[in-house]
Amino acid sequence: MKFLDQCKITIRSGDGGAGAVSFRREKFIPRGGPDGGDGGRGGDVWVEAREGLNTLIDYRYRQHYRAGTGGHGMGRDRAGAAGDDVVLAVPVGTEVLEADRKTLIADLDQAGARILLAAGGNGGFGNTHFKGPVNRAPRHANPGLAGEEKEIWLRLKLIADVGLVGLPNAGKSTFLARVSAASPKVADYPFTTLTPNLGVVSISEAERFVLADIPGLIQGAAEGAGLGVRFLGHVERCAVLIHLVDSTQDDVAGAWRTVRAELAAYGEGLAEKPELTALAKVDALTPALRQARARELEAVIGHTPFEVSSASGEGVTVLLRAALSKVREAKAPAQARAEAADWRP
Repeated sequence: MKFLDQCKITIRSGDGGAGAVSFRREKFIPRGGPDGGDGGRGGDVWVEAREGLNTLIDYRYRQHYRAGTGGHGMGRDRAGAAGDDVVLAVPVGTEVLEADRKTLIADLDQAGARILLAAGGNGGFGNTHFKGPVNRAPRHANPGLAGEEKEIWLRLKLIADVGLVGLPNAGKSTFLARVSAASPKVADYPFTTLTPNLGVVSISEAERFVLADIPGLIQGAAEGAGLGVRFLGHVERCAVLIHLVDSTQDDVAGAWRTVRAELAAYGEGLAEKPELTALAKVDALTPALRQARARELEAVIGHTPFEVSSASGEGVTVLLRAALSKVREAKAPAQARAEAADWRP
């Protein structure tokens, strides 16, 4: 299945059915009077977050969605049937935006969340509604109201607790494959990761979290260089970032600064998120060179970096437990608010 995280679609709710002009005509019942029924309501357009989906690929091949039109009213005071609704099933974490791609309509960050995007038009009144002491035989009815039509954007932001960032070929995919059951593409050239990957990290029965790996950032990514910063939206919801720096390159401090600059240029609070910095691929260095690279990176980040090796597993568990601790710290206030809201005397 191909990964698609944003798309534009056109939706239209159903038109309301027209009211009927009808008169009761039965034997031995003179002046039966009007009996035209009302038109049915047009169908609505809904969007719903469902588990088991992780891409918007279905909306690439169909961009127009229209709800059913309400049925017309009939004689004997029979109302028309309501139009069929349209429900757009999207992955959890999908944002619905207006056509300007800036105005947020809904953020479906929980499974089962359901939002009305376009309401169907009301059905028209039949001529029964217009009878009175002055006009005993009205010969007019209302047409149904038109539905709404609009263009919207769907943008997926994957739900993950921890996000992996770094330059291309920093070892992010190898790290994800080491700590989870995910199988990202791993190769010895840059930009092997072209789409985000998710993996569930299980340190123990009580220590689990979701880890997201996004394509590498390069200098100028905020202006569109490389793959740009399009996929950074998938780490906006992360509680903590793990910044992997390739220890085999000559300028580890410059590599760290490059990624930090792109995070700051992207905005959305990514530069302010808790970050754990780790030197990756330390198994490929001599002890002296490893110590020198660690001191060089420590000088710019202000604290001792983690040292990990996805090949040998060195330092991996320590880094994962530190990330889990940060995740729990970030979620503690929200959990306390939820418990306070659920409390009953």
